[in-house]
Amino acid sequence: MSTSEKVNLLDFDVDGLVAWFAGLGEKPFRARQVMRWMHHEGCDDFDAMTDVAKSLRAKLKDIAVIRPPVPVRDSISADGTRKWLLDVGNANAVETVFIPETHRGTLCVSSQAGCALDCAFCSTGKQGFNRNLSAAEIIGQLWLANKLLGAARDAATDLEAGEKDNGRIISNVVMMGMGEPLANFDNVVTALRLMLDDHAYGLSRRRVTVSTSGIVPAMDRLREECPVALAVSLHASNDTLRDRLVPINQKYPLRELMAACQRYLERAPRDFVTFEYVMLDGVNDSDAHARELVALVRDTPCKFNLIPFNPFPNSGFLRSPAERIRRFAGILIDAGIVTTTRKTRGDDVDAACGQLAGQVQDKTRRTVRLKQVTEE
Repeated sequence: MSTSEKVNLLDFDVDGLVAWFAGLGEKPFRARQVMRWMHHEGCDDFDAMTDVAKSLRAKLKDIAVIRPPVPVRDSISADGTRKWLLDVGNANAVETVFIPETHRGTLCVSSQAGCALDCAFCSTGKQGFNRNLSAAEIIGQLWLANKLLGAARDAATDLEAGEKDNGRIISNVVMMGMGEPLANFDNVVTALRLMLDDHAYGLSRRRVTVSTSGIVPAMDRLREECPVALAVSLHASNDTLRDRLVPINQKYPLRELMAACQRYLERAPRDFVTFEYVMLDGVNDSDAHARELVALVRDTPCKFNLIPFNPFPNSGFLRSPAERIRRFAGILIDAGIVTTTRKTRGDDVDAACGQLAGQVQDKTRRTVRLKQVTEE
């Protein structure tokens, strides 16, 4: 059997792997053994799984593989942010970003090659939509980052004794990379379940965040099937502006989105929704916009993450000045809303928010629409 015909075991959550092993006549504990080897140990060699029966290892070598995406570029920013460009076949590539901080390490994971939602200020949408990533390609980003970061850490010479075992390198995962996660619902949820499962990565629901532009029915499904922390790409304070900046708003306007957020909080691991708001000079950053936001979220427990716009070629937008962002944040804070301004990380390697896949051809005719947004 050729490698391309073999089953990629990264495609299965634990229940799926148990069912697949049952089809081979194997007991559930064998599936959990292999699951731990794959995800706890980062092992992709069946021969190395020493507590798995030799007969099963031989069988798995014939019919299965453990295959993450292939890295084709590895870039490290001056601030330590690390970005991988990953080949997912058929001339498609996605990007994964690791953001190290003092007390945590956050991995930003992609869910699609390209994106169909075409938000006006995001470079990923410029390449159009190519395809959904498989569950293996999504969880494979975490698998690969753990392996590569672990190798880098083990090679370091300035670690204190015992530091290597003090905890995970990656403590948080955010589904905020390329694509709209909830437009690839089933594969994303399979990957989320692996992130949360003690046989795989064992992350807390509070430390796994899905960001959505506001696909309301899928938000309700996520609430029922796999509630994790929720971030909503808001970016506008009224429907007229959001229709232009975040086109999905034309289908699910703000009234419906806010109601979905309130429903989600009934089962969410955190008692608030994070609203992401990119600051675009002269577009959505006035005092009036801030006051509209206060009224909009009055009944929705939330915090705001203000994101200084990260430029990319031919975007048509400018970043709001620092003083304008400070004043905007002050209005929200004075209204009792927890508000932070995101520190720009990794922009020297195009790894900052909104920059992923920034060097691609614009396939969306966005330049014409941007002129309308900024002039009206």
